[in-house]
Amino acid sequence: MKNDAQIQTDVQTQLKWEPQLNASEIGVSVKHGVVTLSGIVDTYPKKLAAEKIAKGVYGVKAVALDLQVGISPVNSRTDSEIAEACINTLKWDSSVPEDKIMVKVENGIITLEGTVEWGYQRIATKHALENLTGVRSVNNLILVKQKPASIDVKQKIKESFVRTAGHDADNIHVEALGDKIILKGHVQSFAEKEEAEYTAWAAPGVNQVENKLDIVYQEMYETA
Repeated sequence: MKNDAQIQTDVQTQLKWEPQLNASEIGVSVKHGVVTLSGIVDTYPKKLAAEKIAKGVYGVKAVALDLQVGISPVNSRTDSEIAEACINTLKWDSSVPEDKIMVKVENGIITLEGTVEWGYQRIATKHALENLTGVRSVNNLILVKQKPASIDVKQKIKESFVRTAGHDADNIHVEALGDKIILKGHVQSFAEKEEAEYTAWAAPGVNQVENKLDIVYQEMYETA
């Protein structure tokens, strides 16, 4: 298993390989496998890209995001302009029921409210807006209206885990409490942990996902 210094070096190296990022703007510290990213980037997509890169590095157990978004003048927009861009974007996205969504923008921060039928619509709405110019962050308060049947949801999630994670699905345990899903057990990477959570959110009627999955990295051996 890699130590903190090795993980730090790997994260810094991966950040340098991302064309849209200036790695010198992003500080990386690691303690017990938990990576903290700090500094200032000029767009929200860059913040998301840095987070994704850190999560993809082998040995990382969690990521703390202390990155601030300082919008540069060239990317600056008023709240009214951002709100208008949000409305236009949602109109053109077929996966989002734009008539069910309320958008509020304050100081470049988008807050989404409303009720949708499916969890994937909740996720798609956030993804559709987070790359807009001038956005600092997105608060997703959208709820899912459809009420799930616990047994059915657990079965659908498990079936999906088998398709996406193969044998590792045996290590993931699903608990359904009304519209809340709790994931327990362990996976082999941060990416698998996020994929499991995404799968849970895609199930019908899910309003909350509590991801308690542990990351258990397997030792990597070199073969002659």
